[in-house]
Amino acid sequence: MIVPDALGSFPLGYGSPGDGAEPFFSIRDTVLSQYANSPILLAILDTMGTAIDRQAQLSGFRDWVWNVDTAQGFGLDLLGRIVGVARSLYISTADYLGFSDQPSAVPFGEGVFYSAQRLTPNYSVSDDAYRQMILAKAALNITNCSIPSVNAILRALFPSYGNVYVRDNADMTMTYVFSAAPSKVDYAIVTQSGALPKPAGVAVTVETP
Repeated sequence: MIVPDALGSFPLGYGSPGDGAEPFFSIRDTVLSQYANSPILLAILDTMGTAIDRQAQLSGFRDWVWNVDTAQGFGLDLLGRIVGVARSLYISTADYLGFSDQPSAVPFGEGVFYSAQRLTPNYSVSDDAYRQMILAKAALNITNCSIPSVNAILRALFPSYGNVYVRDNADMTMTYVFSAAPSKVDYAIVTQSGALPKPAGVAVTVETP
């Protein structure tokens, strides 16, 4: 016959008695009735149970890795690989000659020609920004990629830029339109991260004020 813990101690994995929650695993439930009041045997089982109880590790795995709302660091890196969105972005620190559709470009007399060599280090976005990118890419993976769906993703990614939307130019090109000039990091998120759709054979540009 197996009886509940006769000493009335709290389940393994909980900080104090009377939590009222179901234990992850209570090794004392395996004790036969004739040994239920043996302090030596129960002490040995408690020590063993503490050593093998993995509730804390499983809870940490859930919070730091599997739950996108609370994941941090390497946990977000794993989720990013699963959904297919990059954390490291190339952010140029030089002033290159360019056109008005590139917010980091400068006119003649101020910038240099781009040499296509990425000599500056990659930039890793913060956990909070990367979490938004992961959620956006996860939404993109299950969306129909219609304009309303992409606009919803844009608003979630860039809530501080006012009116942000995608425009189909009906000539095998599409444009992400910002009502305010994005930062270099946000521009890189649009053009490099993969969090936003880029259909095969369609040219994508970014339009800023």
